[in-house]
Amino acid sequence: MAKIAVAATGAFGADVLDRLAVEHEVVQLFTRPDKPAGRGRRVAAPPAKVFAERLGIDFEQPAKLDDGIGIAAHSVVVCDYGLLIPSSLLERALWLNVHPSLLPRWRGAAPVERAIMAGDTETGVTIHRTVEALDAGPVAAQRAFPIGPEDDAGAVYARCAEVAAELLRDVLAEDEPVFTPQPADGVTYAEKIGPADRELDPNAPAPELVNRVRALSPHIGARLGDLLVWRARVGDDGAFEPLAVQPPGGKRMPYDAYLRGRR
Repeated sequence: MAKIAVAATGAFGADVLDRLAVEHEVVQLFTRPDKPAGRGRRVAAPPAKVFAERLGIDFEQPAKLDDGIGIAAHSVVVCDYGLLIPSSLLERALWLNVHPSLLPRWRGAAPVERAIMAGDTETGVTIHRTVEALDAGPVAAQRAFPIGPEDDAGAVYARCAEVAAELLRDVLAEDEPVFTPQPADGVTYAEKIGPADRELDPNAPAPELVNRVRALSPHIGARLGDLLVWRARVGDDGAFEPLAVQPPGGKRMPYDAYLRGRR
């Protein structure tokens, strides 16, 4: 059983943390500070902290990482963390980043969302050494898997967490992991999702709109006017057809139920 530290914040990182704790001794978690969330803007703990508390893992929530940070293990798994790791800390341990794409495709903040929006039929997980350049470190392990035509981002992230735990099992078992530089060709970037990315253009092709809905579900939500659209399909007539929506201030519901309520 490997003794490791983990740096994670969001839901994907929490899922990977939970899986790692089954097979490894997680002695430390670095996570982001609590912050306001939700409609009421109440201060809430990041998902990874919630899992750490449940699992009895010691955690720290520094606003930034610097030389004063103590690292309790020789290896640190980074997943969905969100803070810059300075070179002085990268030199003090083996930092292994979990990235949910087949690097060098989709480096950046939203690899799963961008892959689905682009209509990719395959993605995967890459375990690479953390370096100062964004998701550019040499690769220790990588595995591909298909994106199903109805998979949303939630389903893909769940599969990524499963694959990540399996890949890390082998990488962490090695005394000296072997790293291979990423190819120079095929680099693309997955920019953070912004407000414009959420808007559904009624004039766009229906398959493109469905992919956008899938990419933003179940965690962000695509917008059609004042509606959030959580599920959609291409209808028999080739038109975009919402299936599950959420009106302002309301709950998620079938689209036909929403239409009946407006009559």
